[in-house]
Amino acid sequence: MFAAKLRDRLMFDRFMHELGTEKREHVSALETGKHCQLMLSAVFAVAMLGASLPAQTTNSAASSSAQPTSGQTAANAEPRSHDDVYVIGNDDVLSINVWHEPDISQKSIPVRSDGRISLPLAGEVQAAGQTPLKLEKEIASKLQNYISEPEVSVMVEQSNSQKFNILGQVVKPGSYAIANSATVLDAIALAGGFRDFAKQKSIYILRSGSDGQNVRLPFNYKDVIKGKNVEQNVKLQPRDTIVVP
Repeated sequence: MFAAKLRDRLMFDRFMHELGTEKREHVSALETGKHCQLMLSAVFAVAMLGASLPAQTTNSAASSSAQPTSGQTAANAEPRSHDDVYVIGNDDVLSINVWHEPDISQKSIPVRSDGRISLPLAGEVQAAGQTPLKLEKEIASKLQNYISEPEVSVMVEQSNSQKFNILGQVVKPGSYAIANSATVLDAIALAGGFRDFAKQKSIYILRSGSDGQNVRLPFNYKDVIKGKNVEQNVKLQPRDTIVVP
């Protein structure tokens, strides 16, 4: 292989010697032009690669910053204190913190069936029917006889009272939390819709009346989705039970 390369080199030198001066310069110029073209192509390729890398890095950083971390997600899901919207009900589980008073602070306190909770020094406190903010003020008022300027925070650890039930011929029967003024149609959607043999015209809602008796509210799905009897699509109340026969 070395002998072949040496032979080719000798033939090229002989060829260049036999050429005139102008022709040799012309050949040299052609070779120089080829080298320059190759160098320019290489420089261009490197420049394009360098330009693409920062863009990729920027896009990766942007996508990473746009995605919330598990810590952020958990923080957003934490219950809030000083809430003046949610109405506490029976079976809810509360967390009560009194600033600098660990012996009085309590976690995972269930609201009893009579709507009350028990706290050290404060005694029996009506929780059901109040918002966390109002309950904070009531507990603080009861503690003022024992603590100077008590700071109280109340959080709902588990919301068990603001739920409805849906039973019968739906894909996912069960108990669901009431959110955003949910209606009967919302409940059916949450339950995954109807099964094949559901009687969509004979649905009804069982609701506890003021006298403790259940009231039966009819719901004709076929009519409601056609814009008829839309008043049957009532807003759900805690402990409503929707029956899909």
